[in-house]
Amino acid sequence: MRSKLIIAATCLLMLSTLPLLGQGMRGPMMNGESMGMPTGQKLPGLEFVGIEQHMNAEVPADLAFRDELGNPVKLGDYFGKGRPVILNLGYYQCPMLCGEVLQGLTGSLKTLSFDLGKDFDVVTVSFDPHETPDMAATKKREIMRRYGRAGSEKGWHFLTGPAESINALTKAVGFQFQWDEKTGQYAHATTIVVLTPDRRVAQYFYGVEFAPKDLRLGLVQASHNQIGGVTDQMLLYCYHYDPRTGKYGAIISRIMSIAGAATILLLGTFVFVLYRADASAQHKALRRAT
Repeated sequence: MRSKLIIAATCLLMLSTLPLLGQGMRGPMMNGESMGMPTGQKLPGLEFVGIEQHMNAEVPADLAFRDELGNPVKLGDYFGKGRPVILNLGYYQCPMLCGEVLQGLTGSLKTLSFDLGKDFDVVTVSFDPHETPDMAATKKREIMRRYGRAGSEKGWHFLTGPAESINALTKAVGFQFQWDEKTGQYAHATTIVVLTPDRRVAQYFYGVEFAPKDLRLGLVQASHNQIGGVTDQMLLYCYHYDPRTGKYGAIISRIMSIAGAATILLLGTFVFVLYRADASAQHKALRRAT
């Protein structure tokens, strides 16, 4: 009996050191350069195109726009409801990238259990001051058909507005773009920005496709835990948003700590059961002997 308990205790002690070993390990957190993110060098003619992260910056509430119906709105109308907002900047007549961003965003949102308009909102803003609410309405119909959830149109807003409002918004979130006379198009980055219910910049996600896991964790974190469940909270404990890559990466030390604690609990239970079984066997043997 004693030898068995000693062996079990030794195993328990060895496994309890695993989290300490994990402290020196690094997770699959990749820097911006390895992910193909800009590292400060820009192509000639594109010096003013890119993303300058303004983490925790506040976007102005009083910026004037028009929605897809032509109604005058303020940017602040879409905040203060206790749910996060995904900000998508583009323009409706964009021949390629903006449409791909919208398709990628829509595809990722379709996989989430969160309800658009209930758990979060999306605000798409054209940075072309010449575009009209009719263009916004056309784009909204296209995206809503693709998204395919009844009632979701109340949670996705397509805006147009004057240059003053556009410039103030893009400056607030660090979104840099410029008109290219040679191509007759806007040169711009591809990103979406997750904002908190109180209009603070929480995360940037880059590219034209967005991992549903990252998007879900970003929304949960930006909501200040108002959406999502226990599983999401555990994942947020084990995953960390890296602003350099715009992705969530595993924190190996925390995962190892949880695994170590779970192992200790299981082994402790095993030792207890083993002890009870052995004690019961000895008790029965004594009774038979008497």
